[in-house]
Amino acid sequence: MTTGPRVIVVGGGVIGVCCAYYLARGGAEVVLLERSRIGAGASSGNAGTVSAGHPPLNRPGRIRSALAQMLDATSPLYVRPRWDPELWRWMYGFARHCTAAHVTHCMRVMAPLGKDALGLFDSLLGEERIECGYKASGYFDVCATQAGLEAASHEADVISGYGYHPEVVDGDELRRREPAFGLAVLGGVFYPEAATLNPSVFLERLCVAVGKRGAEIREGAAVEEVLHVHGRTVGVRLTGGEVVSGDAVVLATGPFGAALARRVGVKLPLQPGKGYHRDIPIGPNGAPKLRVACVLNEASVFCTPMDTFVRFAGTMEFSGENSDMRRDRLQQLSRAGRVCFPDLGPARPVSEWCGLRPMSVDGLPIVGPLGDIEGLTVATGHGMLGLTLGPVTGEIITNHVLGRGDARLPALSPARFG
Repeated sequence: MTTGPRVIVVGGGVIGVCCAYYLARGGAEVVLLERSRIGAGASSGNAGTVSAGHPPLNRPGRIRSALAQMLDATSPLYVRPRWDPELWRWMYGFARHCTAAHVTHCMRVMAPLGKDALGLFDSLLGEERIECGYKASGYFDVCATQAGLEAASHEADVISGYGYHPEVVDGDELRRREPAFGLAVLGGVFYPEAATLNPSVFLERLCVAVGKRGAEIREGAAVEEVLHVHGRTVGVRLTGGEVVSGDAVVLATGPFGAALARRVGVKLPLQPGKGYHRDIPIGPNGAPKLRVACVLNEASVFCTPMDTFVRFAGTMEFSGENSDMRRDRLQQLSRAGRVCFPDLGPARPVSEWCGLRPMSVDGLPIVGPLGDIEGLTVATGHGMLGLTLGPVTGEIITNHVLGRGDARLPALSPARFG
């Protein structure tokens, strides 16, 4: 039996489903609206890593390195040449946040959130008995160049100052722990405070838990606008004209949240950042059977073992709101993999995918009350950490919507953009 307010959660990705779960668990009457199908965006196709405590993308020197590769369609970062004033304004804002002071600020915010996230995954999966291949076995950041190794070692030094325990290891030790690594691997860092899972299975089974707690889940329900009367949220209008009433609305629509926010007079500094994956079957002609997940440092490609295949996922592409899959971007995933895994074969991928991630201008999630409309809340801007921060975001949103308060909220609030 629900005893709390009727809350409409807009968006069926990992952030929206986690918000729906914790709200329903807290006693709210929840309606989850997804314009397509649950997990249709980046939430099902991501690398499947729960990665805590890392610095933001905004770092000193990031712009210099980005300028050298952004027009190369095979590089980790690609910006499709076009006239897009919003993108260039966002990039200017991103560059302004690439300072040492901002990294320190972000680490003070995100390092504790990461620890909360790891704890919540343990309790959530245990309580709901969700089997999704969850392994709290850490991952390797592996490097094939001296410059990459120096950068990875520096990041490890930064993270270790916030209560995490990264371990710098040389190439021989990496190959001892993971024999699939080739001689091109010079060394890397092991991050023990990390986990992996199958994201689509996690989302599917979390939806089952959401339903058991009384929430209504509607797919194919695209929200056109948020309705409000005298400064108070009263519901949403769907594209076909149907009105869904509610006492509160949570916008968890990933990169598409900016459009809904603009309709209520709030401009969120977001850009859609496209990522890709290729799932290569494990076998003599395919991917090696990895013991532990890893990220290929120079290429920014995660390699995550998932039952019968290894998922090669990553890259960042700014090409607008589209789902166009570029073959050169997909092929780059395999090329990067062969640098570190010389035995990676030419087996046909069992899945190829791309999806859009909500990239905030300052590298921090955007979570909290939106504008001057009472009852309207946003949860977006998680970038590549949507899976990692899904449960903790759901907990923060629930505490806010149900009036409990949450000390973690102010640092993430959209009000920080003025």
